[in-house]
Amino acid sequence: MNDLRREFAPIASQAWEAIDDQARSTLKLTLAGRKVVDFGGPSGWHKSATGLGRIEMLSERPHDGVIAALRKVQPLVEFRAPFELARNELDAIARSAKDADLRPVKEAAHAIAIAEDRAVFHGYAPARITGICEAAANAAVTITEAYERYPGAVAGALEQLRTAGVDGPYAIALGPKCYTGLLRTATEGFPVIQHVQRLLDGPLIWGPAIDGAVVISLRGGDFELTIGRDLSIGYQGHSTTTVEFYLEESFTFRVLAPEAAIPLVYPADDKTP
Repeated sequence: MNDLRREFAPIASQAWEAIDDQARSTLKLTLAGRKVVDFGGPSGWHKSATGLGRIEMLSERPHDGVIAALRKVQPLVEFRAPFELARNELDAIARSAKDADLRPVKEAAHAIAIAEDRAVFHGYAPARITGICEAAANAAVTITEAYERYPGAVAGALEQLRTAGVDGPYAIALGPKCYTGLLRTATEGFPVIQHVQRLLDGPLIWGPAIDGAVVISLRGGDFELTIGRDLSIGYQGHSTTTVEFYLEESFTFRVLAPEAAIPLVYPADDKTP
């Protein structure tokens, strides 16, 4: 037994498989940060922090002739998204039902994926996480709803990266407003999103947690996502009618080279996702 307690859930193996598949599908669709940053782990639920390679000198000496320094670390944060499913739906899966209501799984997976990506791109101060767009804010390019101008904005961002000595390949992660606007606007007979794609030698990624967009280098070594427990589903308890679950992870994130990303931001008074 481990702390996820999956073996105590009063459900069939087919139900566990359906739950895991639904969560995996939603996470794969929603998570954008993992497609553009370095991924370290998973190291397990026991991992509590990652070393920063730096020290803080302590003013109080432990003994005459001895100095002391405290190693600096960045703690991992735990995210948990609870959800519950009706037992009659879980029983139906065991009887080979193909239309079981697994919406709560999808909603929990979507919520925790958004939370992780918000931390990666926009930071989460309570967990001491600075996001990519926060760290690179000084290099940000302002964008508007004139989507036909986006290729020029992206070209400018790429030029900034190259001028800063940041090699490619280069990708762009687009928030929902940017993505929809580029898809619906056409120039020269093609959606603008295709013109943007032609400028890149890396992927164009939909990122529902992102405000605006970010042009980012995929050369590696610039952004570090450290995973303790990767996204996992555990069993919480049950009643005669429902079973309670949760989706959980532990992680932290660091920006090592803020010059490797250029945020594309809407004016301060227009951050509609």
